[in-house]
Amino acid sequence: MSKVEEFEELRPLLFSIAYRILGSVSEAEDAVQETWLRYDLSGTRPASTKSFLSATVTRIAIDVLRSARVRREEYTGTWLPEPLLGDPYQDPARSAELADSVSMAALLLLERLSPLERAVFVLRDVFAFGFDEVAAAVGRSEAACRQLLVRARRHMREGRPRFAADERERTELAGRFFDALKNGDVAALRGVLSADVELVGDGGGKAPQLARAVVGAEGVAQLLAAVYPLMARIDVTFEPREVNGGPGAVFRDRDGRVLHVLALDVADGRIRAVRSVLNPDKLAHLGPVADAWAVDAELKRVRRGLG
Repeated sequence: MSKVEEFEELRPLLFSIAYRILGSVSEAEDAVQETWLRYDLSGTRPASTKSFLSATVTRIAIDVLRSARVRREEYTGTWLPEPLLGDPYQDPARSAELADSVSMAALLLLERLSPLERAVFVLRDVFAFGFDEVAAAVGRSEAACRQLLVRARRHMREGRPRFAADERERTELAGRFFDALKNGDVAALRGVLSADVELVGDGGGKAPQLARAVVGAEGVAQLLAAVYPLMARIDVTFEPREVNGGPGAVFRDRDGRVLHVLALDVADGRIRAVRSVLNPDKLAHLGPVADAWAVDAELKRVRRGLG
């Protein structure tokens, strides 16, 4: 098998590792490309191509994450991961585990970890690499990696819900949510939201937002029921999609351009978070991006006309 064939076979795994460490599609793709360049330029063939490439992409991602930390601290408003529509790394035997590890909730928990803790957790607990491979990837001893993993697991466990939802429950709740959203039905929305549900949007200062953050079933239901029927009046449509391994939807303007992506966090029998990614920089990998400011201005005109 040629170098190119070996690399392409492992590309989905490399992207999936990098994305979980970085929370960014564009940065993960860049890390994978840099990994290929280093592999292509190397004069020797490693004993294990998978271990070599996984270690290389991990080290690159750690370096990128360290530099990205400063940018994220200075980020305007709430920072959310770039939405991922489907994970290219497929392992049917572990599909549920892999979907959970790429959820917005999990990626936001990973943000609490140091870059090394994050890399060790992803390699060991998500992709089941041996401690010898993890240690080689992050440049630490196996004993140090075990300690890093203990701390990472503790942080991740503290933020997990008590009862994770299964796929059937997520699908059923999401269906009810989107039906209620389409109809502007406050009571139906309230019925699927947890009492302390949080609505958050990530515009990055580059797109208008519904609100900085709204907490509580009543406030979130009222806001969503007021806004989305208005959007339908100006031909904004949405398509339910799997977003980061869970239920969500892609919203488009009348010309089919991506306006924003909604991701639902389902746990304990209710929707406990509604996360909306509006920053156009985080949507570009999904296709042409809408002018959110123009859509917002049109919405305001419609609202005034109805008032």
